[in-house]
Amino acid sequence: MSDIAIRGVRKSYGRIETVHGLDLAFGAGEFVVILGPSGCGKSTLLRMIAGLESITAGEIAIGGRVVNRLEPRERGCAMVFQNYALYPHMTVAENIGYALKVAGVPKAERLRRIAEVGRSIGLDGLLDRRPAQLSGGQRQRVAMGRAIIREPKVFLFDEPLSNLDATLRVQMRIEIRRLHDRQGVTSVFVTHDQTEAMTLADRLVVLNAGRVEQVGTPEEVYHRPASRFVAGFVGSPPMNVVDATAAGPDTVTFGGLQLTVPPHGLERGARLAVGFRPEDAVPTAQAAPDGPVAAIDLVEDLGALRLLRGRLGGADVVVQTAAGTRHGRGPLPLQIAPSAIHLFDAETGLRLAPRAVRAAAA
Repeated sequence: MSDIAIRGVRKSYGRIETVHGLDLAFGAGEFVVILGPSGCGKSTLLRMIAGLESITAGEIAIGGRVVNRLEPRERGCAMVFQNYALYPHMTVAENIGYALKVAGVPKAERLRRIAEVGRSIGLDGLLDRRPAQLSGGQRQRVAMGRAIIREPKVFLFDEPLSNLDATLRVQMRIEIRRLHDRQGVTSVFVTHDQTEAMTLADRLVVLNAGRVEQVGTPEEVYHRPASRFVAGFVGSPPMNVVDATAAGPDTVTFGGLQLTVPPHGLERGARLAVGFRPEDAVPTAQAAPDGPVAAIDLVEDLGALRLLRGRLGGADVVVQTAAGTRHGRGPLPLQIAPSAIHLFDAETGLRLAPRAVRAAAA
């Protein structure tokens, strides 16, 4: 088990820089998820940790040792890829134990460890099969077993569940988390799937265009997004975010609507963005004077909940309600508590804290 330190790491391809001076620290035994859209640099960062990609500037340390010049096999990392990369002509047992065979581990010891790993990942009855005889989830277990048997200091997961169907993704997600809890090995998991990120992570790193937008626990990132990007990316459905103008110290307007917001001491006329989670827009039986009324034009029934999609003040919004509610298409009066509203700077997209806003206004 080792910690990972990333200091001023940059990656350029010619004149194009894709990773912009990242500074991150992952604690020993921590499960860190790197979350972001396609092309944000998350897989590149993972490959630089593994040594499969060179870094342009900065340094990476694993267990206190700078590994910039070390080969991948010398870093103590084991990597699980999106594609299983199994040897088709080998059995499950041979695939799992191949690294030990190359390392010259005696056969008896090798077989003992293969059997032990097979039991830990639920493949003990399939060790004599070949990859073509396995399901997608079983193949991914084999790939994980091949990583586990090396007893690495760090596990690196590069979108390992992307090729699985929805049911298998849930199952494998649970198994990966249980595996981590049993072994306690430092794990870094890359994904663009926020459900995977929220359910697996001890801490989240949200990347956008090669830069860190926010680092925090899933709860912190969800309830206090550091930027408009994070607010719109994390959450299913994501936060509703609309452009607005300050109408007073604690009020904003957009599309002819007026909302009360937490005390910020806003300067009248200031441009900003207002965000609220779909579950925080509560339908009411009757609209309050000057209260928000959404025009709902689409209802999605998801079993346990319903998503009501429509327009509010000229902006697209989503309202989340419990299953069985009678709200349908048409006007929908809403109540949004001031404490549920988030404010972001219109230019930088960064979250506006009350103290910061008052200082800016002064």
